[in-house]
Amino acid sequence: MADLDPVPWPPDPVRTERLVLRAPEARDREAFIELHASPEVHAYLGGPRPRAELEHEMPEVPGQRPGIFVVDLDGAMIGQILLRRATEHRRPAAAGKADLGYLFLPRAWGYGYAAEACTAALDWLDGVLPGEPVVLTTQTANVGSMRLAEKLGFTEVERFRAWDAEQWLGLRSPVTPPPA
Repeated sequence: MADLDPVPWPPDPVRTERLVLRAPEARDREAFIELHASPEVHAYLGGPRPRAELEHEMPEVPGQRPGIFVVDLDGAMIGQILLRRATEHRRPAAAGKADLGYLFLPRAWGYGYAAEACTAALDWLDGVLPGEPVVLTTQTANVGSMRLAEKLGFTEVERFRAWDAEQWLGLRSPVTPPPA
C-alpha cells in the first residue's frame, strides 16, 4: 500500500458476518458513480459531482488505488472504505497517521453496515500495522458520522473550521499488540 508502506495491496478480501471488504472491480463502476453523484452522501462533503462528469471521468475499474476497499453486500457494492496516510495540509495533529474515510450509498444507511465495515477495516489495519494510530475527520453537523466515530473508539483531538463548517478531528489510539 503506497500510502501505508510496507503494506502490500490489494489484500485478500476481509470478511465479516454480512459484508466483504475487497479491491474494486469493473462491476463497481456504476455504484462508484452513484456514490459520488449522490446529494445525500455528499451533504457534508462539499456537494455531489455531476453524474455526466463522473460518467466521462470514471475509469473502467474505479478506485484502483492502495487503501480503497469496496464494501460488498451479497455481491453488490454498497460503499467504500478508504485508509490513507494523512498529510500536513489536512491538520497538523493528523499528519503521518492513518486516516479512515468512508462513504455508503443511502440505501445502505441505518443497518449498521458502516460500523461493521469500519471495524473490519480497522481490525485489518491493526493486524498489518500493529500500534498504528488512526484519525478520522467529519463535520460536527453530520450526526451519524459523529456517532459512528464514537462507536469506533475515536476521541476528539480538535475542532476547526473548514469549507464553511465546523469540523471534528478524532483519534483512535493505537491498539497495542499482545506480547509474543
